[in-house]
Amino acid sequence: MQTSPSTKSVLLVGASRGLGYALAAEYLERGWLVVATVRVDSRTQLHDLLGSSAGRLEIEKVDINFPDQVAALHTRLAGRTFGLLFVNAGVTNDDRETISVVSAEEFVRVTVTNALSPMRFVASFQDLVVSTGTIALMSSGQGSVANNETGKHEVYRASKAALNTLMRSFAARHAGDPRTLLLMAPGWVRTDMGGPNARLSVEESIPNLVDTVDAQRGKGGLQYLDYLGRKVPW
Repeated sequence: MQTSPSTKSVLLVGASRGLGYALAAEYLERGWLVVATVRVDSRTQLHDLLGSSAGRLEIEKVDINFPDQVAALHTRLAGRTFGLLFVNAGVTNDDRETISVVSAEEFVRVTVTNALSPMRFVASFQDLVVSTGTIALMSSGQGSVANNETGKHEVYRASKAALNTLMRSFAARHAGDPRTLLLMAPGWVRTDMGGPNARLSVEESIPNLVDTVDAQRGKGGLQYLDYLGRKVPW
């Protein structure tokens, strides 16, 4: 499948399960061409969508924590263009771990996966996004410094706050770029990562989030928004 420069083409990073899988399914349902990535060679939930995708789903393998894999994916996709780049890759840790007890290795794992690697991917793949397109990253409401009044989930919060800061720096360095830049907070959603007690179902979050991303198309600039399109305090 060769994507056209249509606005309805998305490169979706981190789509094997959870919110990423739901995003892939939603964009396919809306008629988009979807190139979605997984980290492993084995079959994932995403592969179940191939049969019903009418050729509009292509699955690529990449672990964005490995620069050689990122470079290889860019080579494979060279010459193709997308209306939307959406980086969803991310991990969490044991939410009982505070800064005083978390190991340095675990802190680095979470921060590299949630902040450094997504931004490096954006820097590497921005040339594949059309000038009227959108670059979006899955952040979190917990990345808001202003809204941090409980002190819980410290490591995860820190990683998402770092992602937000790095995206603001990216936006500042590309101030003349007409593309729309988005940091999206999906809400607390019942997935493997969010857990069974989360407030929202996937069906309550993802269709609204996709509507919000679509509504921002062509507006330019950087926004930090929740799944309903409301501004999240930095």
